[in-house]
Amino acid sequence: MDLSYWELKNWFTNVDFTIVGSGIVGLHCGLALREKFPESKILILEKGMLPQGASTKNAGFACFGSLSEIIDDLKSHSEEEVLQLIQKRWNGLQLLRKNLGDNAIDFKPYGGYELFLKDDDSTYNECLQKLPFINELLKPLFRNEVFAKEVDRFAFQGIQDYLIFNPFEAQIDTGKMMNALLQKAIANDIMILNQVEVTSYQEKNESVEVALADFSFSTKKLLFTTNGFAGELTHNQVKPARAQVLITEPIPNLDIKGTFHLDKGYYYFRNIDDRILFGGGRNLAFEEETTTELGLTELIQNRLEQLLKEVILPNTKYKIAHRWSGIMGLGLTKKPIVEQMAEHVYCGVRLGGMGVAIGSLIGQELADLVK
Repeated sequence: MDLSYWELKNWFTNVDFTIVGSGIVGLHCGLALREKFPESKILILEKGMLPQGASTKNAGFACFGSLSEIIDDLKSHSEEEVLQLIQKRWNGLQLLRKNLGDNAIDFKPYGGYELFLKDDDSTYNECLQKLPFINELLKPLFRNEVFAKEVDRFAFQGIQDYLIFNPFEAQIDTGKMMNALLQKAIANDIMILNQVEVTSYQEKNESVEVALADFSFSTKKLLFTTNGFAGELTHNQVKPARAQVLITEPIPNLDIKGTFHLDKGYYYFRNIDDRILFGGGRNLAFEEETTTELGLTELIQNRLEQLLKEVILPNTKYKIAHRWSGIMGLGLTKKPIVEQMAEHVYCGVRLGGMGVAIGSLIGQELADLVK
């Protein structure tokens, strides 16, 4: 890297904090560090042109878990752990709204719905049976009933009689959110460099040597916020999980409003700009979708198209406008990893597909670790 004196002096000299990853966690961490250390030099490095993982590629669900997801989580987590997770997600959403404002993120409290395919009797019946218990479990957090049965008013086809409605769920515009976050970071004198990949690091007595492709520099503290890409450099228990998405052209008189979950959250759709955004299907090929490679597969895209045509928009003319994928960070447990890895190295990763909800809080918690 042929750097000038000015570039070295302004960007890579006397760096107090270097954050790897400019997504929701990285930017919130930077803002929290700025508040805590007003005079510090903060540098964020991003390997993509835009945040590479899921921050600009997610579906924009301001959610904390559908009924079937919560029931599923209770099979591998204690009641206390599940409550703590939901509390974190809820607190994270409130922090995101407070930090950026509802207008900047296009927050729309339309509520969320879960629907069940006709042939999924077991999940449907389990959800109806356990709904009162889950409401009782969540009452200390929400002071109200969270989930309720509702008759389908959206003219979906091939589904069970009732939907499960959650009035506390909302949707945001992911692009507007990230744009607002980036602008706020820049306004707070946080330097962001894109298309810069960290290849390794080495801890010294009072600092960390950070290696890029053909250049290295010194920073007092190094913080990883790379979520699905964290495994390579942090050696944490984070598995990448690719999520594939499609979106339609605008549909005249589209009546569907809200965030919708299907098949334990493995499928999800919503309205945005008179379009339907629809994603998921990772459960069709878990092994293939455990990857850091962005891309699409025929198997999953075909299933998305089938469900869109047969279940979501059965009597509507529409065209697919665009498709993309993002990378989430998952693990054996849903609990995020926020920890000090070494004397001057920290990480906040494994958001479990709930980055919109908990990303801001994890960024704050990560900054709080730094002394």
